[in-house]
Amino acid sequence: MQQGKHIAINILNELNSKPRTNFSYLDKEQMATIGRKRAIVEVRGLRFGGFLAWLAWLFIHIFYLSGFKNRIVVLIQWAYRYFSFARGARLIIDRNWRSFGNEKQNL
Repeated sequence: MQQGKHIAINILNELNSKPRTNFSYLDKEQMATIGRKRAIVEVRGLRFGGFLAWLAWLFIHIFYLSGFKNRIVVLIQWAYRYFSFARGARLIIDRNWRSFGNEKQNL
């Protein structure tokens, strides 16, 4: 996101015959969910975890979505999965994956 904004500014500068500027990355620190109602956060040397960190993670991820409609849809989907204990599809497939029933043909 930071690089995209920076590149857009540089393109506008080029079009207006202004010099390009160097990109400087701003580290937004670290956050990770580690389970239901649990997360860890590290911001400016402050570390905390648990439910408060999970709420911070939720808020930050919703905040960075573009568009009000997207934010509402994602929040509703997350709330449904949270209260129904439904799991999303988590597929990790290796590149040599074969469909079921085709084992004999691929040997």
